[in-house]
Amino acid sequence: MTLDAPTLRDARIDIAAVMGALARKLPRIILITLGLLVATFVVLMFMPKLYESSASILVEPRSNAFARASNELAPTAGGADTGVVSSQIELLKSRDTLLRVIDELDLRSKPEFNGSQSGFSPMGVLMQLIGRSNRPVSIDETVLNTLYDRMTVVQERDSRIITVLLRSTDPQLAADIANAVARAHVVRRAQLSLSDTADASGWLNEEIARLRISVEQAETAVAQFKVDNDLYVGANNTSLLDQQLTTISAQIATAQERRNAAVGRAAMIRELLARGQPIDGVTDVRSSVVIQQLSQEKARLQGERAQRSATLLPNHPTIRAIDSQLRELEAQIRQEGTRVAETLEAEGRVEGNLETTLGADLDRLKQTASTATRDTVALDGLEREAKAQRDLLEAYLLRYNEASSRVDANSTLPDVRVVTEAAPSVVPASPKTALILAAVGLVALAGQVGGVIFGELMSGRALRPVQLFDPTPSEPRARRSEPAKERDDVEAEAGAEEAPKTPDVQPGPATLLSRDGSEVADIASSDTRALFKELSERRERAAPPEVENSPPPATPRPVPGLVRYADLAADLVLGRTHLLLLADYGRDFPSERLARELINDALSKGLSVALVDAGSGRIGPVPGLSDLSAGGVSFGDVVQKSASSSFAEIAWGQGDAIDRSSARPITLVEALGDIYEVVVVLTGRIAGRSSLPLFADLGGRVVLVATSFEETDEANDIRRQLLDAGLPKVEIAALADLVAA
Repeated sequence: MTLDAPTLRDARIDIAAVMGALARKLPRIILITLGLLVATFVVLMFMPKLYESSASILVEPRSNAFARASNELAPTAGGADTGVVSSQIELLKSRDTLLRVIDELDLRSKPEFNGSQSGFSPMGVLMQLIGRSNRPVSIDETVLNTLYDRMTVVQERDSRIITVLLRSTDPQLAADIANAVARAHVVRRAQLSLSDTADASGWLNEEIARLRISVEQAETAVAQFKVDNDLYVGANNTSLLDQQLTTISAQIATAQERRNAAVGRAAMIRELLARGQPIDGVTDVRSSVVIQQLSQEKARLQGERAQRSATLLPNHPTIRAIDSQLRELEAQIRQEGTRVAETLEAEGRVEGNLETTLGADLDRLKQTASTATRDTVALDGLEREAKAQRDLLEAYLLRYNEASSRVDANSTLPDVRVVTEAAPSVVPASPKTALILAAVGLVALAGQVGGVIFGELMSGRALRPVQLFDPTPSEPRARRSEPAKERDDVEAEAGAEEAPKTPDVQPGPATLLSRDGSEVADIASSDTRALFKELSERRERAAPPEVENSPPPATPRPVPGLVRYADLAADLVLGRTHLLLLADYGRDFPSERLARELINDALSKGLSVALVDAGSGRIGPVPGLSDLSAGGVSFGDVVQKSASSSFAEIAWGQGDAIDRSSARPITLVEALGDIYEVVVVLTGRIAGRSSLPLFADLGGRVVLVATSFEETDEANDIRRQLLDAGLPKVEIAALADLVAA
């Protein structure tokens, strides 16, 4: 930027001018809108009226306890499955379903659907000329395309209900087509279920034929293995070898029992004979016929001796003869008992021999059984395989019988059914005349109003310039007319002429640096001085007579552009000033103290404040604006909290100067302006190193800060040079005013 560049002023929309333009063109807007409404109504009168009918289909699994198979579970209906319902919708809109409807209602002969009522289409002719015609190649395609356009299939919200909407110029035909589409979908779903059952029956039949051969081969292998390995089965499904082992084991046990019994009875008889005890109590002795006869004879002789003893003495020969006979009978009985014992012992030896023979047979059968056991394992495997094949065959036979009974029509229930049939509509659904007319009217009004506003804005008649700063420091920011602005400038110049002349003393070089660092020398040109002289003369001719009483000596001299501290602080607090650029006049830095006081006033009102040091040149320990312009630090590194942590502060930094070719300082100040309510920038002393040209085009309020009221006259010369250089407005503030306040 150079200070002699032209100043761009902002503009705002003049609402009064816009409303006036709309009021002037309101009759034309109303006429055009009414014309469009009439034309639209006429067009709608010639458009065919379409009537809409709807049929509803419920999607849910269906089952009946009497029609369901014995091993089939009842289906359970869950919530609204979006995927299932979407699949049903696509199936309902499929080509095969709609072709059934076309054939059922003979829609090919309907002019509404076969394309004979389509009429002339400019778009169709244009597409044919460029070789991209969309005309169907057959009557079926024409009818299908028309039916697609007239039919709408939607799912009712959060339900399994599918609604088929059909539009037609004939209300009865619309209802018939909607019902036909719903019925065709139900019939097709039933046929698909039957086709699935038929396919399953065919597959089961093939599997049954294959399994029959497999079962026959498996059972034949089992029988042949039994024959080859002598694995015959007897009663109770027990092999002959097992039966023989069981029988021999039982015989051995019986022989052992008989042998032990015979030997035991013989030993008992011999023991009784050895002790001289009677053996009549032993069962084997008592069962002997000889012993029975001897016992009877012994009993007779004992009876006879008892009779004889009654009359005869013991030494009587008869008694002695009887005793002799009794002793002889006793000896015979004992001899017969010994013979019985020998017989029992012989019987025990026979049973022992039998036991030995049976044991040999048992050992031989055990050896045979070990081989048969290994063969039985293989046999069991063959039998399991044969049983598995037979079980599978029986299960398939059962399923095949059930499936065969369900391939007939009406043997299964489809998962969809019609719950609402369509009825002819009495009110046309299209075109919606009232809605279309309202839309056309709104669009026509909005388009014309927008066109008028756009034309006013483009022509500039609805734009009014807006000054960036207040015309006077104490007045609110508002748009001032050009005569008022000229009058303010004349009054300011007149006030300067009335003030006593002061020596033309310059505190320093009256030059400024542009943003690229080049000097702008002699910024107060002769043309500019001539302009100010002419304005002063006009002010003198229009000024009233001077008042003889001069102001008190303590009152500062009237200086154009002088702003009081109270007004400047009020503008900051009230938000009339957002960005404040403070420049120092003289050798001191009075702007720092003024900035601190302004910041304290803003903080006391609860405003957020940021202070930027862009002109002190004091090198500090923390990074600052000079480092940011050199690219050594980031934006976040230079924003620091103040000592009291009450406002944000950006220091000068560690560099010697600010790089004027860098745009980063301007970007930082703009970002601070978006974040904080008040931004104060210290641009330093008005001299060759001032950073004021760097931030002048940001639209901030430029204020020259002098130490005392006596310096304001000298500062006014610098102010004029800045105005001549292109700054829109420059004001002067005295630090003495702050002390007085």
